Amino acid sequence: MKEFDEIRDDQIRIIGEKNPSGHKKSPRVVPTLVVALLIVGVIALGAIIFAVAKHRQSTLYEPEPAYFEPETCRIVSESVLYGWIGSEIDSTAAGFTEMVDTTINDIALRLYIPHNARMSLHLGKLDRGDTSIVFATQAADVRADNGGIVGAFVLKGEQKSRGLAKRGYCAVIDDRIFIGVAENTPLFEESTAKGGYFFRQYPLVDNGRLVDNEPKGKSVRRALCNRRGEIFIVESLTKESFHDFAQVLVDLRVDNAIYLVGSNALGVYVLEDGTRVQYGDEHLFRGRLPKNTNYIVWRKKTTI
Repeated sequence: MKEFDEIRDDQIRIIGEKNPSGHKKSPRVVPTLVVALLIVGVIALGAIIFAVAKHRQSTLYEPEPAYFEPETCRIVSESVLYGWIGSEIDSTAAGFTEMVDTTINDIALRLYIPHNARMSLHLGKLDRGDTSIVFATQAADVRADNGGIVGAFVLKGEQKSRGLAKRGYCAVIDDRIFIGVAENTPLFEESTAKGGYFFRQYPLVDNGRLVDNEPKGKSVRRALCNRRGEIFIVESLTKESFHDFAQVLVDLRVDNAIYLVGSNALGVYVLEDGTRVQYGDEHLFRGRLPKNTNYIVWRKKTTI
């Protein structure tokens, strides 16, 4: 027993069971320093393996330059989106649409930010080859029964329809853009009095709070957003429910947002290098778009 009493404070004794010969194994003394070094070594090795794997993964998914489909949008991380999103553009430059891709809560989004352009509404067939257009996409929905516009709609001060089917609204008055949620708003009357524009859609975000809507199912979603005074369009790159899409906009810290026609809606935008991109398939409508199909349009400032 004297041998056991003489163990030092910096040692660990491992006592084995009897070996086959019937004799007790001699107690082994392992310095704690050795044990500590082994633990540190294992941790360091694990960190090295993780770093190498992460580097190889980032290299694997790093975009390669392409000839036919070059990168045309800026890609930002979720953490970057707490400030102003769009780039600072010279006010004398020609109008164009900046695209920004990001992912919020594992949902891929594309942001369209029109620069040096003025917003208005357009009713009827849209000439997607019109060189004055910087960005255009469908705005209010059309009734399936009689082809009328869903909700209130004002075009250059002229009232085209009236209704409160959807509480979200957008008004454009004297080049000022208002996006909000209300059953009644004086902006409707003001838009008619001042030759402005007004339409209604489903509300998605009201003063930073999510607004749920009745329609179910999943689809490509689009929204008109106001974030700290910055106006832009958000599009989901995957099919999402109304709720999940609205939640993503809240997490994007959007102040107010209303829905725009999603799915196979028709539209067009122009990139900074002048490339014109048309989206949506007119053949799906068999060439018979309702006469009241309408669009939210940004045009070059010099053309309005």
